[in-house]
Amino acid sequence: MSSLNFENLKALAQRFVSQLLQNNYDRAVSQFDKEMKTVLSEVKLKESWEGLTDQAGDLIQMTVLQTVEMEGHRIVSVRCQFERVTIDVQVVFNNKGHISGLNFMPTEMEYHPPDYVHTSAFQEVEVTIGEGKWELPGILTIPHVVSNDTGTLPGVVLVHGSGPNDHDETIGPNKIFRDLAWGLASKGIAVLRYDKRTFKHTAEFTTDSISKMTVKEEVIDDAILAVNLMRTRPEINSEHVFVLGHSLGASIAPRIGQQDPELAGLVIMAGSIRPLEDTILEQFTYLYSLSGTMTDEQKATLKSLKVKVARAKDPELSEDVPSKELPLGISASYLLDLRNHPTEEILKNLSMPMLILQGGRDYQVSPTEDYEVWKRELKSRKNVSFHIFPSLNHLFIQGEGMSTPQEYGVEGHVSEEVIELISEWLKNYSKGYDN
Repeated sequence: MSSLNFENLKALAQRFVSQLLQNNYDRAVSQFDKEMKTVLSEVKLKESWEGLTDQAGDLIQMTVLQTVEMEGHRIVSVRCQFERVTIDVQVVFNNKGHISGLNFMPTEMEYHPPDYVHTSAFQEVEVTIGEGKWELPGILTIPHVVSNDTGTLPGVVLVHGSGPNDHDETIGPNKIFRDLAWGLASKGIAVLRYDKRTFKHTAEFTTDSISKMTVKEEVIDDAILAVNLMRTRPEINSEHVFVLGHSLGASIAPRIGQQDPELAGLVIMAGSIRPLEDTILEQFTYLYSLSGTMTDEQKATLKSLKVKVARAKDPELSEDVPSKELPLGISASYLLDLRNHPTEEILKNLSMPMLILQGGRDYQVSPTEDYEVWKRELKSRKNVSFHIFPSLNHLFIQGEGMSTPQEYGVEGHVSEEVIELISEWLKNYSKGYDN
């Protein structure tokens, strides 16, 4: 065997996986031995990796799981925990430290229902949102009703955050929307959740179509269809259908309410009310500050990001500006659409009941900036309630200290206190509560 020990090989394996994550396939392949280069070309490696990660979401963390020696080969297993899937990358090294074998093993984290869920209290029915090219699979969670009366249940439609989310809004081992659906259904409230268009129909989104997409096509159109579907269900009181939005879904919930004024009310969970580019810059600044001292690379990234944020704020911004000149490569069409529909303006003419919820440890949506703006804009409304949960993060999961992305990789559940508060509020406004 070579003088390379497992510590050396662990570093090589992590470097290899990092190259995959950064789409540096040529560099990754350069570490293959002669036989591997014949078996797995750069093109095939790219196809295999991207086929697994296209819908995986952002990387939460990368860790070395184990190192073993078998028949003259040393194997290092590296776990990549993404928002919606975990992939174990098994890297096999020969005695010269070259990669002689490779295996990708996606794993789905098992869901363990929280104590507040009573699976005997409800049933689930598969439904379809919309039709044709953009139809989406959904799940309607229906509480068992003692009475034979129909049309009695309040219903709530769950609207996702940013990115290609599945119907559970899966993030690492956490399934935020399943917690909400099962938790609320355990308390007698019907819940509809569905795959997001950008998750179900990833292949349909070309570079050109993405450059023209706005939150209308990404979120709003399907949310309206989901609301209309819920109203047709015989178990649901069509006058008591609500929308619950989380993150991006919360930010644009008032716009959904504006488009469908017959909604019974809105639940806003971690909704940003400021320009998207501002929250992006704030998030990066926060994350880079966690270690105490920023690296030169992080400083350079922030400097570049500030230039892109300024570009996004330019009054002369047009749809012709390339996305590479804007924060996170978001298209100008998308940013302009958000700019042209400011939430603060929409709220002025939106009279429906609202429940505004915020986690005190949320670093993605500010408790001191965004939440305070909601309170300021809506404080005079008798039919609007506010609640902040000091120890909860952006996912409304309990934690301590400063919140980090790695925290999302730890299994947890939406706080029972959140479930109870939402349930009480929804039931209150389903009884003809005097606003």
